[in-house]
Amino acid sequence: MFRIGYRTIKTAAGTAIAIMLAGMLQLENFASAGIIAILCIQNTKRKSVRASWSRVAACVLSMGFSFVFFEGIAFHPAVIGLLLLLFIPTAVMLKIKEGIVTSSVIILHLFDSGNITLNLIGNELILIFIGVGIALLMNLYMPSVESKLSTYQEELEQQFRLIFIQMAAYLRNQDTDWDGKEIAETADLIKKAKTLAFQDVENHFLRNESIYYLYFNMREKQFELIERMLPLIASLSKGVEQREFVAEFVEDLSSHIHPGNTAVLYLKKLYDMKIEFEQMPLPDSREEFETRANLFQFIREMEEYLQIKQSFRGIPKKSKDRLTENA
Repeated sequence: MFRIGYRTIKTAAGTAIAIMLAGMLQLENFASAGIIAILCIQNTKRKSVRASWSRVAACVLSMGFSFVFFEGIAFHPAVIGLLLLLFIPTAVMLKIKEGIVTSSVIILHLFDSGNITLNLIGNELILIFIGVGIALLMNLYMPSVESKLSTYQEELEQQFRLIFIQMAAYLRNQDTDWDGKEIAETADLIKKAKTLAFQDVENHFLRNESIYYLYFNMREKQFELIERMLPLIASLSKGVEQREFVAEFVEDLSSHIHPGNTAVLYLKKLYDMKIEFEQMPLPDSREEFETRANLFQFIREMEEYLQIKQSFRGIPKKSKDRLTENA
């Protein structure tokens, strides 16, 4: 589907502005300011700053290399190859490899001149600062992604609810025809949500973490536990009376999945269920023993699931002053 994104608009506008400004200043090779702007406009503010720094540093370094090689040896194509043979590893070693492409443009400008002068160096520096400066200005504003993150949060919680509902349905009716599509959908949703949340962090210079990134990271850990619980649920024999206890617990849990900050209520219910299981008669067959072992393993996995949620401080609901009891 054809779509013009926000970054594309910024790149087009920034490139045009950089070229016009360099042209107004009557700089040689003024169109190169547009190339530098294109390379420096990134999808986050921090990436843009890092890219800009790498390109400025690499371009200045390339000017030094160019002066030594071209003026010291010759203005010959073979010298360009020799220069790049040493310049590229140096840029990588100095961790400014992002600027190699941009600096190569500067190197070719200096080579084409046939005579490196202070005026030419000044011309190239102004080109660099125009391109980098315009790119940084274009990246000062980034559209908020909080609404999209909130949508991902709600979708993820709905996926968790559906999975728990299906788990409860299986425990009550082992013949359920659940195809498990929510598992793959949830894994994909978590991946997309974490990527966007990290992008949000990269758009704030004074913030090193995002409540949404922490939230999606927490849900990812919980999801790994859910995947471990599913085989345990599937292994419970149909005639085991404890299936109904687990089904009720899971079903209740499915209706209380929210972005709040406490799961203590369900940890207490889980503990009570564990005590009740321990007080039941000992198993008198291998099948009953394995079922009981799987039940206690399920309780351990669910306890970890709830403890992970309890350690998360929660995302305040904008429409409510208090946080909802949740899992």
